[in-house]
Amino acid sequence: MDATTALGVIAALLVIAALAGMLLARRSGRIRRTGSAQPIDPADFGGGPFGTAGTIIQFSTVYCSRCPSVRRLISQAVESRAGVEFIHVDVTDRPELSSRYRLTQTPTVLILDGSGAPRSRLAGAFSRETLHGGIESTIGNAA
Repeated sequence: MDATTALGVIAALLVIAALAGMLLARRSGRIRRTGSAQPIDPADFGGGPFGTAGTIIQFSTVYCSRCPSVRRLISQAVESRAGVEFIHVDVTDRPELSSRYRLTQTPTVLILDGSGAPRSRLAGAFSRETLHGGIESTIGNAA
């Protein structure tokens, strides 16, 4: 391969990587409504009951640098909400959950309604206001 061809390949790879990065950044930090009405099985998370008003599930990994701060943010958000449970799941040793819930990055947060059906999804870094907006629109003001 000559130098011109090699530089062309490198430039194409850089463009593809930049476009992929922009796509991921655009999807990160926003609430996405899920169309699934299928309730999640509590057995996937140790079998404990979900909250009567709703449940927030955070998926993280050992290597995720943002996950501990997101965990604290969610814990603070749910502590004053009656009937809302918070479940933290480290998928480092549970890759089957990554596939089942289509995780592409951590942290990923699912907000379930009172029936256990996922209604909202957040992925990547997000603000306190975004989290509270997702909780309000999915669970309401269960206080």
